Amino acid sequence: MESLLFLSHRLPYPPTKGDKVRSCHFLKHLATRYRVHLGTFVDDAADWQHLDEVRRICASTYVEPLVPWMRRAKSSTALLGGEPITLPYFRSRALQRWVLQTVRDARISRAFVFSSVMAQYVLDLRELRAVVDFVDMDSQKWADYAARRRWPASAIFRREARRLLRYELGVAARAEASLFVTHAETRRFLAHKPGKWARVLTVPNGVDSDFFSPEPDFDSPFAPGERPVVFTGSMDYWPNVDGVVWFAREVLPLLRKQDPAVRFYVVGMNPDLAVRALADNPAIVVTGRVPDVRPYLQHATAVVAPLRVARGVQNKVLEAMAMGKPVVTTPACLAGIAAREGADLEVAADAGTFAAKVQASMDPARGEALGRLARERVLSDYTWRASYKLLDELLTPAPAVAAKAMAL
Repeated sequence: MESLLFLSHRLPYPPTKGDKVRSCHFLKHLATRYRVHLGTFVDDAADWQHLDEVRRICASTYVEPLVPWMRRAKSSTALLGGEPITLPYFRSRALQRWVLQTVRDARISRAFVFSSVMAQYVLDLRELRAVVDFVDMDSQKWADYAARRRWPASAIFRREARRLLRYELGVAARAEASLFVTHAETRRFLAHKPGKWARVLTVPNGVDSDFFSPEPDFDSPFAPGERPVVFTGSMDYWPNVDGVVWFAREVLPLLRKQDPAVRFYVVGMNPDLAVRALADNPAIVVTGRVPDVRPYLQHATAVVAPLRVARGVQNKVLEAMAMGKPVVTTPACLAGIAAREGADLEVAADAGTFAAKVQASMDPARGEALGRLARERVLSDYTWRASYKLLDELLTPAPAVAAKAMAL
């Protein structure tokens, strides 16, 4: 089997959070076709227990611990220069040495780079044909953050958006192909005119609909008599924190006024201080890390994704839909999902409308109808098989083959 360099900004296993769902599936698939040499970071101590499984998949690995406070200090030096602060956060001389040696010793000519920040390790290696999976447009994410934060954070975030966009455009100009998870993200990036020769393509996410299925019968994690409304997601990710706090403060009281049995469950690892503080309200449960989110989804009366800032596809929404649950989300989340408002899921922007749609979705007949159509949508439009096919074509030797990918 031919060798392939795979770089990822965090260990692509297990598939427990948004970006790792995509990177894990791609890693496993590519390992069936190539001898994969993986270079990555570990930013969560719980991930070290999975390293043996990753090494079983790969021909070789380089894994480096990423200590956030040390990396933030390193990133601060970028403020004195002209580069984005994100780049030094993920910069490692040891990883760079490993990349150079591995490319030379294994005679590697192709690379799959997950996250644009990891492209800094390969762009100067002319012998490599690098496909870079941006997933989302990170520069736009920082611009969104700036719009919702006060000075001085807003000024720093706007600077990062500008500098990171310049870097992203440079990556796209030099990569074999640049991938985004939705057509909306692809179009947004192309609007910045990345260059005459840049190839910018959409390779969508899938959902493991056998794993996220209504069929397994899990024990309920909820107390008898309560009507659980559930959110799932990593709770150290600012858009999740912002959305959950907004829902708890603005939407939940409206729901409780209509039905005091409603209880809000925030299910996800590493809850931020603002999220942990919500648990002072007896109507809110903050679980922290759980071994399996499926029992919470299966027995939820309704699932919510109240993110006011969102990029790309929200896997949390697709997973709940795959389990046949009624989902209420925001326009920001819907932008990355091919679903029909009012049929496959419900959408609302303001607190009053959001509460009303959650309340309506909690009706058994309405909830069952939404959940049934939601799963049908996932089975129709979100299979990993289609994404694997596009990825395989992009990594074939003949560049003309890749032109059949979902370019816009």
